[in-house]
Amino acid sequence: MSNEQQAPAETKPTTEPKPSKRRFGWLNEAIVPLLAILTAVLIGAVIVFVSIPSNKLPAFDLSLYGSRSDWFFSTLPERLRVTLSAFTGLFSGAFGDWTNPSSIPVAMSNTLVESTPYILAGLAVAVTFKAGLFNVGAEGQLLMGALGSVAVAAFMPQWFGVASLPTIIHLPAALLAGVIAGGLWGIIPGYLRAKTGAHEVITTIMLNYIALQVMDYLINGVMKDKSATLQRTPFIHENAALPRIISKATDPSLTGGQAYPRLFTTTSSTWDLRIHMGIVLAFLMVGFIWWLMNRTPKGFEIKTVGENPEAARYAGMSITGTVVGAMGLSGALAGLAGTSQVIGLEYNLKAVFSSGLGFDSLAIALLAKSNPIAIVPAALFWGALRTGAGAMQVNTGISINLIQIIQALVIMFIAADQIVRWIYRIKQAEGGKITFNRSWGK
Repeated sequence: MSNEQQAPAETKPTTEPKPSKRRFGWLNEAIVPLLAILTAVLIGAVIVFVSIPSNKLPAFDLSLYGSRSDWFFSTLPERLRVTLSAFTGLFSGAFGDWTNPSSIPVAMSNTLVESTPYILAGLAVAVTFKAGLFNVGAEGQLLMGALGSVAVAAFMPQWFGVASLPTIIHLPAALLAGVIAGGLWGIIPGYLRAKTGAHEVITTIMLNYIALQVMDYLINGVMKDKSATLQRTPFIHENAALPRIISKATDPSLTGGQAYPRLFTTTSSTWDLRIHMGIVLAFLMVGFIWWLMNRTPKGFEIKTVGENPEAARYAGMSITGTVVGAMGLSGALAGLAGTSQVIGLEYNLKAVFSSGLGFDSLAIALLAKSNPIAIVPAALFWGALRTGAGAMQVNTGISINLIQIIQALVIMFIAADQIVRWIYRIKQAEGGKITFNRSWGK
């Protein structure tokens, strides 16, 4: 026998993810959206630079400038100043002029107020993205939520023949009415998708038009305030309003005799803020959706159906129930967004309402990659753009349409992230993708 010992088999070392990659995984997910925003802002700056209003620049005079190009290059310093002023105005409009601290609370409050419906509607769209669905109907669901909540908040005491109802009854009823109305409007396309195969993109678009016409019909009909010159409902009862966090006392003569609540009363204009408890509801919903998606069997079902419906069916999951449930939950969140606007901010419902909040939520969900936590900064960014646009226009005369250009560019770079990856030489990372149902176009 040979005395030679058999050499042990060569074993390959196991490879585990580096701790740094696990720890900073969120940064890897965020890098492309952040660069998409940066690129969109830089392109916006270039647009401002070359299209500054003529009244902001010295007039072209052939006797002073040999050619148009000479005139253009001579105005470069002024163009740079106006461009910087435009984005300084955008920042100060959204977050306040930091050289004037008294402007900061109002500006920050306005940004949070604008962001509140974006957070809720963004969550609504993100839920359906997780389920492999494309809910274009957040706008209609938001409108129906607003309509349901104002019906209860403005007319419920009349139904019971009383002057008013206690806050503990009236406020929850108004919130619940908005959530149910939006949820039911979301269940309709969900049921049609699950039972008949009707694609949710088509049905939700059609339901958006129906919701708009239903709202217009009711506001100009049975729900119209006969004493108002505007096309709007009566003011909601004060006991059905979400309290503002801090503000001056409201003048009942301007709000149909209602004195709307606030947690803290001030006499200072610096702290007379529009921010209301809707922002608290929005943050609570962020935590709830994160918990639902990451810590519950139902959230696992939603994500599994979205990623692989056949595997979900083989595992015994109800595809119909999951699709209908996801669309219903999405509609409920969008309905809550509309509700917060009506009973927390406007105190009535006008025929001109929403201004595309539901459609913007698609962009917010895409920007956040359907991550409930990332919805918050994405919504704050959108709210800041919307709040700061006015100050930018006042400072420089630049049209607020520039903001829409920046928003459109962000959406384009997020939807076609290979453009950003090519510009900045970023490799494709695994995960973080949004999966839509494979049935599109069939």
